[in-house]
Amino acid sequence: MSETTSPTEGIGARVLRKEDARHLRGRGQFVGDLFMAGLQEVAFLRSPVAHARIVSRTRPAGHDHAIFFLDDLKGVLPIVTRSSIPGYKVSDYPVLAREKVRFVGEPVAMCVSKNRAAAEDLTELVEVDYDELPAIVSCNGGRKADAVQLHDSWGDNLFLETSFDSGIGAIAATAPVVVDLDVSCARQTMHPLEGKGVLAFWDHRAGQLVVHTSTQVPHLIRAGLAECLGLPQAVIRVIAPDVGGGFGYKCLLQPEEIAVAWLATTYKTPFRWTEDRREHLVAGANARQHHYKIKAYADTRGKLLGLDAEVSVDTGAYSVWPFTACLEAAQAGGNLPGPYHLTAYRAKVFSVATNKPPFAPYRGVARPGVCFAMEQTIDAIAKAVGREAWEVRAENLVAASAMPYTNITNKHYDSGDYPGALLEAKEMIGLDAFRAGARRDALGRYLGVGFASYTEQSAHGTKVFAAWGLPLVPGFDQAFVKLTPDGALEVRSGIHTIGQGLETTLAQIAGEVTGVPYKDIRVTLGDTATTPFSTGAYASRGIVMTGGAVARAAEVVALRIKAIAAHLLQVGPNAVAFKNGRIHAGEASVSYEDIGRAWYIRPDQLPDDVDRGGLEATEGYKPQVDGGVFSYASHAVRVAVDPETGLVEILDYVIVEDCGKMVNPMIVEGQTYGGAAQGVGTALFEESPYDDSGQPLASTLLDYILPGPVELPKFRIAHRETLSPYSKFGIKGVGEGGAIAPPAAIINAINDALAPLNATLRDAPMSPTRILKAIAAAKTTAKAAAVAQVGGRVSA
Repeated sequence: MSETTSPTEGIGARVLRKEDARHLRGRGQFVGDLFMAGLQEVAFLRSPVAHARIVSRTRPAGHDHAIFFLDDLKGVLPIVTRSSIPGYKVSDYPVLAREKVRFVGEPVAMCVSKNRAAAEDLTELVEVDYDELPAIVSCNGGRKADAVQLHDSWGDNLFLETSFDSGIGAIAATAPVVVDLDVSCARQTMHPLEGKGVLAFWDHRAGQLVVHTSTQVPHLIRAGLAECLGLPQAVIRVIAPDVGGGFGYKCLLQPEEIAVAWLATTYKTPFRWTEDRREHLVAGANARQHHYKIKAYADTRGKLLGLDAEVSVDTGAYSVWPFTACLEAAQAGGNLPGPYHLTAYRAKVFSVATNKPPFAPYRGVARPGVCFAMEQTIDAIAKAVGREAWEVRAENLVAASAMPYTNITNKHYDSGDYPGALLEAKEMIGLDAFRAGARRDALGRYLGVGFASYTEQSAHGTKVFAAWGLPLVPGFDQAFVKLTPDGALEVRSGIHTIGQGLETTLAQIAGEVTGVPYKDIRVTLGDTATTPFSTGAYASRGIVMTGGAVARAAEVVALRIKAIAAHLLQVGPNAVAFKNGRIHAGEASVSYEDIGRAWYIRPDQLPDDVDRGGLEATEGYKPQVDGGVFSYASHAVRVAVDPETGLVEILDYVIVEDCGKMVNPMIVEGQTYGGAAQGVGTALFEESPYDDSGQPLASTLLDYILPGPVELPKFRIAHRETLSPYSKFGIKGVGEGGAIAPPAAIINAINDALAPLNATLRDAPMSPTRILKAIAAAKTTAKAAAVAQVGGRVSA
């Protein structure tokens, strides 16, 4: 702990979150809470079919200024997301459907009225005639040579096909152990507490379009709106009010944002659209539908020698702005080896266009899928060589080292004791005692233990995003820090808080550096008119990138505070120190209010050579190594599986994580628990299935199952702290980590429980139906083997 602040307030303190005071009292201000004179509400008529040509569209007479089609939105351009990667295909994503619809829920018409109900009534008056086409509803279907094309000019349905080969041939020819797996993960939706929402109006005094939108990336949304509306960015102000969860869904430029902004620009009055839950389930961006074909090569002890993978990612109908349709596939191929050492790796990765909503960078992006696939691979190798899966996993993990580890696809791994974290998880879950006990409980349920380890690349830098070919690449994050005349501290950044507690942790960092008491620090985020530029909150980057920028700006202000304090105390600048909320020189001290008063109100008390920069500064930051920083964790879980019903109960769940220096351990734990809860949903419940015509089969919360308190275990967490050598204070990102490992750990535990039945699952979620099918398949296989042994007759 730095001597510049109290250990109860600065970095490492469990201070209560600043955000909670308003949220727990119902005083937050979300898009749905905003009201303005003349406000009109918007509803969208959405396509009822997955793939069709639009033959005609008709609005009733007298509604020219209440019902709008694409042709009415003069000057509005489609969302076009480009990539520098060779072979990438561009898709025009129209704000309202043009000649075709490409997924159920695609906006076709926009209706405006005095309230949402009346606007929805207007959608019933619109007539649209569709000529339905065959739908692509799977990666395999999209890759067929004779498949119908979503985008007529492409020639196929691939946004991108990429490959990587470090030389698998020699390993494949000589490896004594070969394991084949076919693994899949279901499509999911994000389900933030608050859906998408946007309110736009024209500010006549400022001559600006003002857009209040529920977003993680306000500065990026301004750039996207400017591009599609044909306006200079200076004419657009984007404000992110309170945002009720993001999970990557609110990183994207939405067609609805553009449409509502066009209304405000055209009619100079306020308009609002808020997403309802059915819209979110049907038309909201989806993620995580992966299919892996893996061939793994190992030696006779289970040492992983090489990996050969074919990865298909269902990316939906359009490329999203600014992350493209290929980010998920890029991460799937690049991150599949995870924390395991490889000498050879080959991957073919396909980003497949289908008649489903576009991809969104969901929490953890592709990492839950790749962890799910890789950890099953490790367990399968262990089974093949007849060893305990935990031992094989530990021996393949990155060894503890004082120097960063470089793996075959990621250039830098932060130092850390990966095997040590797994060993601690093993001890906490009580593996040895479990193995010595019974495999079934008093209820007849089968018991199992599973493990999963991962490394999470966070705060991805400029080089990483440039290599992924994205149209907007992050550089230096910026922050503004100012000491006010009354001695308080203002912190501003273009990033936004979406539940991760940045108002709290950024204040802790600023207080650590300047010594200003936590209660006197105010953090303002997410307004393009008042905050310096940031690409926003995603990829667990906030506390690393913006935290570093806040620290840099605070350091500049701290030096100026010390210079003024030294003059007031009649000592040298090196003789003053921050302590207990004041600036001290020996027994004498001045307050921060004294400093502010001297600069702003009584400059006659200061020398002529005082720093003209004043008590405010804007500084930028990015880590020393531009490839991001790497946190890691091991999860261990014990489950009970009922062979009659297929129901799974999580008996115990252990997390051992290392995110470097924890700014606020309470927030780290809260994010980890929340992520793990999401991971339980991925493992056991959440799925957005589609029928053969592309109709979503989970359009309500009766069909899409989210885990609740009854389904969640009491997570136990242990912290390790290996400081990053690259980032300010040694901080690593943590936001997405908790969600990565649960699907892998839980399915490995289920497979361990079902081992006596020779049943194995490879698909997520592990629903009761899938578990019962796996048990039935194992029985059929055993019966067939018995028949073969006795010459075609079943033996008793």
